[in-house]
Amino acid sequence: MTAPSIVADATALDALCERVADAGRVALDTEFHAERTYSPRLMVIQIAFDDGAAIVDALALPNLRSLALALTRTTVVGHALSADLKIFADRFDLVPPRVFDTQVAAAFLGYGMQVSLADLVRSVCGVRLAKSQTVSDWSARPFSARQIEYLVGDVAYLLPAYDVLRPRLEEKGRYEWVYEECAELGDIERYRMDERRAYLRIPGATRMNRRELAILNELVKLRDATARARDLPVRYVLPDDVVAGLAVLKPTRLEDLSQLRRLDGSMKRQLGAAILDAVARGLALDDAELPQRPARPNAPARDALVGFLGAAVAEIARGAELPPSLLVPRAALERLAREIPRDRAEFEHALALQPWRLALVTEPLWRLCSGAAALKIEGYERGDPKVRLSDESSSE
Repeated sequence: MTAPSIVADATALDALCERVADAGRVALDTEFHAERTYSPRLMVIQIAFDDGAAIVDALALPNLRSLALALTRTTVVGHALSADLKIFADRFDLVPPRVFDTQVAAAFLGYGMQVSLADLVRSVCGVRLAKSQTVSDWSARPFSARQIEYLVGDVAYLLPAYDVLRPRLEEKGRYEWVYEECAELGDIERYRMDERRAYLRIPGATRMNRRELAILNELVKLRDATARARDLPVRYVLPDDVVAGLAVLKPTRLEDLSQLRRLDGSMKRQLGAAILDAVARGLALDDAELPQRPARPNAPARDALVGFLGAAVAEIARGAELPPSLLVPRAALERLAREIPRDRAEFEHALALQPWRLALVTEPLWRLCSGAAALKIEGYERGDPKVRLSDESSSE
């Protein structure tokens, strides 16, 4: 691959956008800093074509919406793309609809769920990537030679990897499975947070009563608005445990705030009045307007059922040479244990899986739950135990 072009002015950006929009496919990666800001701060975008690469200086070009639009007109190949695409969703309110994630593809070929780009490129392309700049300061300019080598390396082998992975997937009959998975990555709704339920992510929310949840919701909205306005991580404004403590304490006077050890003097001075206002809003809600309590963790019997179904999924996944967590998420098994579907149609609906997954798991899991099949352990006495799904009628 030829030396990359550095895109740092409007003229070069316009030329790159035109080339991207006309390309049949491009490789994409980004570098960003997320440690001290509300949302990740984009520093660099790397794009590779079949015959070259471009490094986009996102600090020199603060308005990159034209590039984001150009990427929607081609197929984008990347590795572990969700973090990169979330930046596009947050910053431009759009993502490329046609994507191919080499990490997702590799999982369907037995590489595991989280294979690194370096390991995958070494396996399929026979190339060792230079990873010395993994924790580099991408706000520094100009880029060093080692930084440029690293930036190019992260995209240079994505298209060749695609060319190796796709025929392997097609040979196994799994390309359509990967296509379905990657289609979800290209759906912008995946990256939009439901702000109405953000408070449920606070540890301890499931133990709170409805009034406390209402206060918690108001506090989380206050924290998010403050963090956004100050461009700070939310934990720098109010840590999770402080937010939860305030919801339970229900302070009505500034003096009440002193009961929370981790709410320091600076927080009290800057946010004390706003915290009391948020608490007051939660306390003022009518009972009918209070949020519903989230479902509590499953009872022991349901936990046992989830574990039992998980063992069955692991056996099905073993036969399909797939990671069990890729085949059926635990949340789907918990729905089955919680809702107890009465027939196969309800059973499929509760699983809420893509067609390729349903085709693999619905029949054996339904037969297991309806008593037509059984889970057995074979080979234990030989020191080689394996869980097997078997037809119940054949064991009689």
